[in-house]
Amino acid sequence: MAKIPRSLKFEDAMQRLESIVESMEAGEIGIEDSVGKYEEAMELAAHCRRILDEAELRIQKIQLDAAGQPQPVPLNPPPSAVEPDEQ
Repeated sequence: MAKIPRSLKFEDAMQRLESIVESMEAGEIGIEDSVGKYEEAMELAAHCRRILDEAELRIQKIQLDAAGQPQPVPLNPPPSAVEPDEQ
């Protein structure tokens, strides 16, 4: 199995991943090929996760505070930051 190129776009990786899952669920590939496809699917999933993690970091970097200054802000506030009325 070849390594997934870092230049592979998220959408293309997801499309390939979905294709593999559909083929496996439909029983279109044999058991021998299933192992290789599973390995490829896991690499594609990890590739997509890296892209999403990098995107999250970029978004955090461009958040602005009330004064218009860049302020890193997590996309998901910690549970302690949720108001009791919101729970």
